[in-house]
Amino acid sequence: MDNGIGSVDRPKAVRNGVVACPAAFHTSSPAPTIPSAEATLGSHLARRLVEVGVSDVFAVPGDFNLTLLDHLIAEPGLRLVSCCNELNAGYAADGYARAKGVGACAVTFTVGGLSVLNAIAGAYSENLPVICVVGGPNSNDHGSNRILHHTIGLPDFSQELRCFQPVTCHQVVINNLDDAHEQVDKAIATALRESKPVYISVAYNLPGVSHPTFFGNPIPYCIVPRQSSQMGLEAALDATVEFLSKAVKPVMVAEPKLRVAKAAAAFASGYAVATMPSAKGLVPETLPRFIGTYWGAVSTSFCVEMVESADAYLIAGPIFNDQSSVGYSFLLNKEKAVIVQPERVTVGNGPTFGCVMMKDFLSGLAKRVSMKRNTTAFDNYKRIFVPQGQPLETEPGEQLRVNVLFKHIQQMFTGDSAVIAEAGDSWFNCQKLKSSRRCEFQMQYGSIGWSVGALLGYAQAAMDKRVIACIGDGSFQMTAQEVSTMLRCQQKSIIFLINNGGYSIEVAIHDGPYNVIKNWNYTGLVDAIHNGEGSCWTAKVTCEEELTAAIETAKGKHDCLCFIEVVVHKDDTSTTVLVTDRSLNSVTHG
Repeated sequence: MDNGIGSVDRPKAVRNGVVACPAAFHTSSPAPTIPSAEATLGSHLARRLVEVGVSDVFAVPGDFNLTLLDHLIAEPGLRLVSCCNELNAGYAADGYARAKGVGACAVTFTVGGLSVLNAIAGAYSENLPVICVVGGPNSNDHGSNRILHHTIGLPDFSQELRCFQPVTCHQVVINNLDDAHEQVDKAIATALRESKPVYISVAYNLPGVSHPTFFGNPIPYCIVPRQSSQMGLEAALDATVEFLSKAVKPVMVAEPKLRVAKAAAAFASGYAVATMPSAKGLVPETLPRFIGTYWGAVSTSFCVEMVESADAYLIAGPIFNDQSSVGYSFLLNKEKAVIVQPERVTVGNGPTFGCVMMKDFLSGLAKRVSMKRNTTAFDNYKRIFVPQGQPLETEPGEQLRVNVLFKHIQQMFTGDSAVIAEAGDSWFNCQKLKSSRRCEFQMQYGSIGWSVGALLGYAQAAMDKRVIACIGDGSFQMTAQEVSTMLRCQQKSIIFLINNGGYSIEVAIHDGPYNVIKNWNYTGLVDAIHNGEGSCWTAKVTCEEELTAAIETAKGKHDCLCFIEVVVHKDDTSTTVLVTDRSLNSVTHG
C-alpha cells in the first residue's frame, strides 16, 4: 500500500522527519493563505489526516474532545464515524488501516483513552499505523495541581500518556501552539514510517485557536523512504543465491511482516511457496507454485511435509510465537533458513546483512532466480497431493455442521472478496478457505471481540468490496453494539454469527463452567438495533437447506447489511482447534 502518500523518488527537502514535495518550492506564486477562522490547530490536524489517506475518523465524543471533533467534521475530506464505545472505535481504526494503510480514532481524556488502549495495543502488535487522537485537559490546567473529572483523582495528568508509551511508537502532548504543527507532522510521519500507532493529545482549549504556522496550506509531504545499502543488498543477494542454489528442494514461506515492509507484491520466485497463518491473504494463493498454509501439525494437507523436508527455506517476515508455531512444535532448522526481516537478512548460521530492505531484497532475488527455477519441492508436492474430501452429505433437516457452513462460504467468494475472521474456531476454518484476496486475522494479539469493530473499519475503507465476517457468539457478545454504526454507515457486509453456545476455543484448551454463556436471540437483537432505520436483513439457520436459501437471499441484497445466525452443536469444532489448543495447553501449563 502507498498509504495515500506521494512519490518518494524525487529530491525533497526534509524538516523534522517530514519530506516536503518539490512542488511546494518550485512555484511562482506564494502558497494560498488560509482565512484566520480556518487557520487553527484542529483544521491543520484534519488536513494532515486527509493528506495521508484518512477519509474516516472513528470517534466517541466526550467533554474534552468536543471542540476538536467540530474541526474534524468541518474538514470536507473527512467523515466522522461515531462509534458506540472507544474500544470499538480503536478496533475500527485497526480494520481501516488494514484496508487503507492508515487509520485514525478520536476519544476523550483518560476514560476514553484507557478504554481505547486495548485496541491500540492490538494495532501495535499487528504493525498497523493508527493515529490515536485524544482531547486532553485545558492547557491552563497542566501544572495547576487541580483535580479533574474523568481522571483517577490525582492532579498528575500524565497517567494516560504513561499507559500509551509501551503500545505506541511516538507520543505528543500539545499544550501550546508554537510548535504544534511540527508535533502533529512528526507524530503522523512516525506512524507511517514505523507502521505502528501513535498518540496525539490536544488540549481542550486549543483546536479552535489560530496561529501563524497554520495560515499557509500544509506543505505536501511524504515519508523519507529507508534506503537499502547497495553494497549490503548485493552481498545479501549473492549469499542467498549461493545458499539456495546448493539446495535440492528449497521452499519460500511468507510471514506477516510482509505487510509492514510493503513487500507482499515482491514475494514471488521460481520456488515452491507456502504461507504462515498470520500471512493469510497477503500472498495470492493463485501463485503458480503455491503449496498451502504451513502451520506445523495443523498445516493444510501435504504442506508440512514439503516445508519440513526442504533442505533450504527462505522465510520472509516471521513472527515466531506459540500460536504461529503451534506451541513451538514445528520443525524448522535455523541452519537451513534464510530469514528475511523488514531491514535485515540472515543466511543460515552465517552472516547477517543489515540495512537491507525486504522489498528491495525480494525484488532482487526474484530477478536473480527467474532463470534458475527450482521446482523440485513443488513437483514432489504434486506427486503426493490428494484433494481434501467434501463434507459428508447432510440429511434433510439435519443439524447444520460447521464444515458444511464453510463449504458454502467458500462458494460465495468472488475476485474482490475480503474476509474478517474472529479469534477462535473461525480463525482455523477461514485458514482453509481458498482464493480469498484478503483474509484478515488478529493472530498475534488475539483480542476476542476484535472482529466486529474491525469489520466496521475495514468495510468503511473498502466500500467497493462486500466483506464477509465469521464471528463466534462469545466474541459477538463483547462488541455487538457496533452493528448499529454499520447500519448508520450503510454498509453491506455479510456477517455469519456462529452460535455454538460458548467459548469453544477456550473449551478446547481447558473446559469449565465459565466457558458457557447466556444464549441470545441474535437475530432479534440485530433487528432491534436496526429499528427500521437503514437497510438490514437477518436470518437464523439450523440446517443446510436454510443456510443455502439464506446465502442466496443475502447475495441478492447487494446494498444491505446481512446478518445470518448459524446454530451449530456446542462440540462442533475443527480438528485444527483440537490439535492447536492441545499444543498451546502443553506450553501454557508445562
